[in-house]
Amino acid sequence: MRISGYRTLTTVHEWGRPVGDANGVYADGNVPVPIVLVDTDEGITGVGLGPHAHLDTVFAAIEGEDPRGVTALYDRMLRQTFKAGHAGAVFGAIGALDTALWDIKARAAGEPLWRLLGGRDRLVPAYASGLDIGLTDEELVSLYQVYGERGLRAAKLKGGLDLDHDRRRLALVHEVLTEAGHGSRPGLMLDVNESWTRKQAVRHVCELERTMDLTWIEEPVRRWDAEGLATVGRGIRASVATGENLTGLEQFRPLLAAGAVDVVQTAAVWGITHFLRVSALAHAHDLPVSPIGTTPIGLLHAATSVPNHLSSELQDLCPPVGVSVDLTVEHGAFVLGDSPGLGVAIDEDAISARVPYETVAAGTPNVRPEYAGRRLLSASIP
Repeated sequence: MRISGYRTLTTVHEWGRPVGDANGVYADGNVPVPIVLVDTDEGITGVGLGPHAHLDTVFAAIEGEDPRGVTALYDRMLRQTFKAGHAGAVFGAIGALDTALWDIKARAAGEPLWRLLGGRDRLVPAYASGLDIGLTDEELVSLYQVYGERGLRAAKLKGGLDLDHDRRRLALVHEVLTEAGHGSRPGLMLDVNESWTRKQAVRHVCELERTMDLTWIEEPVRRWDAEGLATVGRGIRASVATGENLTGLEQFRPLLAAGAVDVVQTAAVWGITHFLRVSALAHAHDLPVSPIGTTPIGLLHAATSVPNHLSSELQDLCPPVGVSVDLTVEHGAFVLGDSPGLGVAIDEDAISARVPYETVAAGTPNVRPEYAGRRLLSASIP
């Protein structure tokens, strides 16, 4: 079997509500989703999710190769970008191709990827994450009631702009999930997307912890600030979670060496091989891993095979337009199916019928605000 070519698509995730974080909001709830399809000479096509940046350059490293040699091909793609570097969108393109290759490998074997990777249990524990900073309190409650009906008992809210606002909304979700769990204590997390200084992070989290129990605070300061993240971790009771925006093991090592992270995260867009390597590194430090953004489920399959998986982020119950997945959410967990590969099917006709959306626009979470991390007082909520 040989890799014969690739194709790109861009679909849209129609959330049906505003979604975003402290950096901005997609007010109409329509978020572009780039897809990469990798073809083989035996008619098997793999599906990957991620940016299309410099795909021609990266694809040259794997064209004509046997797609089943995935981990070696991953390293070939990293070497292909040696001079320019593999950070950012280029790393996402590598991750998309990597995910597609794992999909091909499992499809060729006639097995679901979770089984091919050595997973024993198809259930992946989940926590709810509504990307919810743009919702009213009433909308927030309604959303998490839906998550509670699916058995989820932990939730991560977006915040960081107004402490009183965050405290009130955490309390609302605590009440919703407590009722759904018939009195059992829920897990609560807060993601501020790098919007605080070190001192602000310690002060704000300590204030929240006077009245509630936070499981973790996510990205309280800049993603690369090992000293700052460690300082925050020493000053609060909650765990510090970070890693979704880090690319390459070389970016994780300083944080782990500094004791700056308690929950190690990776983003779905960075690919499966990356997740497996980060998980092994975290396991060597006795730290748990938690995947971020699990559409269209590549890291869920991989999570079944690592010993230190904690919980995976459930952002929405519906996939993007033209994408179907062999997956259900029951009793607080993702339940992976038996379809070969990722269990992802792409309807190219449905996607081509959609009007394309811009991938980067001011006022969305993709663009960091000018005053992020330099606010003296509370900011307005998007």
